[in-house]
Amino acid sequence: MELWNIDAVHTLHVNRDTGDSADLPTVEVFEKRVAALEGGSAAVACASGQAAVFQTILALARAGDNIVASIHLYGGSYSLLKELLPRLGIEVRWAAPFDAATVAGLIDARTKMVFFETIGNPTCNVPDFEGLARVAHAQGVVVVVDNTFGACGAFCRALDHGADIVVHSATKWIGGHGTSVGGAIIDGGRFDWGAAAARYPQVSAVGSQMDFSYWKQFGRFAFAMLLRVTIVMEVGGVLSPFAAHELLLGLETLSLRCERIASNSLAVARFLEAHAGVAWVNYPGLESAESHVLARKYLTGGFGGVMSFGVKGGVEGSCTFLDNLRLVSNMTNVGDCKTMVTHPWSSTHVILSEQDRIKAGITEDFLRLSVGTEDVDDLIEDLSRALGCVVSTA
Repeated sequence: MELWNIDAVHTLHVNRDTGDSADLPTVEVFEKRVAALEGGSAAVACASGQAAVFQTILALARAGDNIVASIHLYGGSYSLLKELLPRLGIEVRWAAPFDAATVAGLIDARTKMVFFETIGNPTCNVPDFEGLARVAHAQGVVVVVDNTFGACGAFCRALDHGADIVVHSATKWIGGHGTSVGGAIIDGGRFDWGAAAARYPQVSAVGSQMDFSYWKQFGRFAFAMLLRVTIVMEVGGVLSPFAAHELLLGLETLSLRCERIASNSLAVARFLEAHAGVAWVNYPGLESAESHVLARKYLTGGFGGVMSFGVKGGVEGSCTFLDNLRLVSNMTNVGDCKTMVTHPWSSTHVILSEQDRIKAGITEDFLRLSVGTEDVDDLIEDLSRALGCVVSTA
């Protein structure tokens, strides 16, 4: 087969004359920019963050295979792994505690990926990237990180710390305004697919769909090319041009927004930690946070924009707090310019069993706060007023 021209390889387009829905110039620009921000070789845009996660799994695993995952995941990702993948014959091995030793013990010959989030949603724990990557790579297994909370490199570049593939819900910090849905998969371009040919024959061997080896044909673009041709074009989970346009607008202010969000978040976390109506706070930027040392190592652009906390009074206290907020919105989104809070027990993670919610660290008093770009004094005033109502009714 004739080699495709270098422009087609670099932009990951099989044929510019096909009119395929994945071959769109606005989407192409978006892909190039997120790949550059993450330090990857190439990116493939998707219809949503869920599409990014699912299509990555489909490209790596098939019936009879397994993946090793953290339980500290976005509720939709957890449901996808727990409910849908077993129906496709893919086993999910939950690593608890999620550390290098536990993960190493779960990997076998049919393991196709180790999966976790940069900052666990909604618990806000930061994993040991390098330790996890070390044990995965020692056995030739790909490390896939959902770097949504890393804000496309603004807070964390997961590829710099051992990740091989990064996925995103671009709806969050990348877009930044809750106006469009999208996702992205970034190929780090550093994994040696040739050395892991026995584990990933779909990348290294000559396939039936395309009469060549993706690894030999495309080198550091191999996974992104495989993903686009054999999964995204078949499944159809592509990003629309209009969504790509809005997400590109978001990228233009990403660094500015994240600087403000990180500054606001640390100030809000310190306020909550000192308030008499708050039982506990977990934010990676606080010295009291369990994963603060790891956060300082890996979150080089700021400690993120999300924190978890509990108000005194349990569920009743949480309800009183939520009912008395005026500026902060009670919504399940994160990564917006607006500050939003939600009660995961009854919203984002309600699909989980009570036992699974507790395993994931989600209790009845648990609140998740995504901090925006508003004036921090206004935010603290609103939170203080709502917490005052909790204290007065206790």
